[in-house]
Amino acid sequence: YILTNNHVIGGAEKIDATLASGEVLPGKIVGTCVSDDIAVVKVDGKNLPTAELGDSDQLKVGQTVFAIGNPFGLAGGPTVTKGVISAVKRSIRSERGLIENLVQTDASINPGNSGGPLVDIHGRVVAINTAIVPFAQGIGFAIPVNSAKRCATEIITHGRVMRPWLGVSGLSLTPEIASHYNLPVEEGVLITEVMSDSPAEKAEMERGDIIIGFGDKAINSVED
Repeated sequence: YILTNNHVIGGAEKIDATLASGEVLPGKIVGTCVSDDIAVVKVDGKNLPTAELGDSDQLKVGQTVFAIGNPFGLAGGPTVTKGVISAVKRSIRSERGLIENLVQTDASINPGNSGGPLVDIHGRVVAINTAIVPFAQGIGFAIPVNSAKRCATEIITHGRVMRPWLGVSGLSLTPEIASHYNLPVEEGVLITEVMSDSPAEKAEMERGDIIIGFGDKAINSVED
């Protein structure tokens, strides 16, 4: 099983995996997780090398990492760039929609790095390179490997990701934010965007609504 980005294989009519030896194996899409931009591809082969997966929950800002990929498809094989973890739990908006809980790094990530590993100094995969911010310098993003592992496990087991989705992005309220915008509550989540054709939109939730509870559970932050 090969982990990659959903946007790498999206719309592909044919998928091949080329090994370091030059051997080419036909690949088949097992499933995808669009919200996390993860896809799982299966190839049939014997004694294939595997990468050790690390624990992205243990990542620290300033930690050294290496991005592996094949930017711009240049001849000569994969390349390696070095950097640090700049931030964790980042959210960005791209042409593919909102992507949350990303690892930010200053290791150079360019077109062609997508789907490649971000590894620590022990060679353990801690994230999967996924996006860059156009015209920015020294800012790249990767999907935490723990998120990728959860997606992959569900895809391999069930053929799809079994995950609820509300379809909103929001801001955790603080007393300062509530005071500035003259809001009626100081805790909760202020909805800043409702995704098109989402459960939230169908439930007539709107931008500017405040979520303060879900069932009998209090909601005090976006993480909740």
